[in-house]
Amino acid sequence: MVTEAANYANAGHATTITVTGHTDSSGSTKYNVGLSQRRAKAVADALVGLGVPQSGLAVDWKGESELAVPTPDGTKEPLNRRSTIQINF
Repeated sequence: MVTEAANYANAGHATTITVTGHTDSSGSTKYNVGLSQRRAKAVADALVGLGVPQSGLAVDWKGESELAVPTPDGTKEPLNRRSTIQINF
C-alpha cells in the first residue's frame, strides 16, 4: 500500500499526503499516543524513501482515540493497529 501511494503521488496525482497512526486500546493512553506517532512517522519515512517529497507530507497520530473496531479498554485488536494514508488533491 505504501508503494502504491508513493507511485500515485510521484505521478503528480496528489498535492499532499496525510499519514495518521493509530493503536488498539491495550496499553496506557500515553504509550499509545507515542506508538501511533512512531507508526505514522515510519510510514512517512517510507514514503520519503520512495521519492515522495517531505514537503508534501503531513503526519498525525490518534493513539487509541479513533478505533476502526470498537473495543473495550485494554483489548488487543489487530485491525486497530494501523496507519492510514490520505491522498489529498
